[in-house]
Amino acid sequence: MFRHTALALVLASLGFSAHAALSAGDIALTSFNADEDGLSFVALADIDANTTIYFSDNEWNGSAFNTGESYNQWSSGSSVIAAGTVVRLSAYDKTSLSASVGTLSRVSVSGSSNWGIANSNETVYAYLGTSATAPTSFLAAITNGSFTADGSLTGTGLSEGESAIRLNAYATSASPDYAEYTGPRTGLTADAYRALLADAKNWTVDTANGSYASTVPDTTNFQIAVVPEPETYALLLAGLGLIGVAARRRG
Repeated sequence: MFRHTALALVLASLGFSAHAALSAGDIALTSFNADEDGLSFVALADIDANTTIYFSDNEWNGSAFNTGESYNQWSSGSSVIAAGTVVRLSAYDKTSLSASVGTLSRVSVSGSSNWGIANSNETVYAYLGTSATAPTSFLAAITNGSFTADGSLTGTGLSEGESAIRLNAYATSASPDYAEYTGPRTGLTADAYRALLADAKNWTVDTANGSYASTVPDTTNFQIAVVPEPETYALLLAGLGLIGVAARRRG
């Protein structure tokens, strides 16, 4: 009994029983579809139950969103969403939005009128906030334009190539209406996936403006390898050592 209790305390002290709040790069976009008006993302860290993530295609100007476009919110629901889970957001421009995991709904904000995802010069941000218009922590961003003319990363804590992706990075004259991550989904750490997901070389990007209204992106979950930090090993070994000492004393 003592050993089990002590081990539980050690694991709790290492953070295995709790999840930290999401921060930049803890989710990443895996598809963008301006024809179907849909997105998908992968959780690169566990998402706590009853978490709300906002999505907006209003341009961020460095301190606030402009007006005229849309805000949606995704709610995780009553269960923890495990790292590696892919969530598809469908019918993004309809009143009856759909999510493969959790729920997606519109947020009514004065001035919102354009609910679709544009096939050019569009940037979508994912973030936490006290409301849709008051972000507290940006998580990810994706653009088929640029992060200068079509929405800024200034003040978001996001960086292109790390937690934000520019889909036309290798075809600067084109503005794709469809793109999908086609890189590895097994055997890597969250950090390794994050780097791949933020690089358009690992995406299939359409620059011919084909028709993708009925295209369903790959929603296969990611298998994330967990590699404890060195200090985690040290704490775990120290805890196990204390358990051994206590067991010898009892023996």
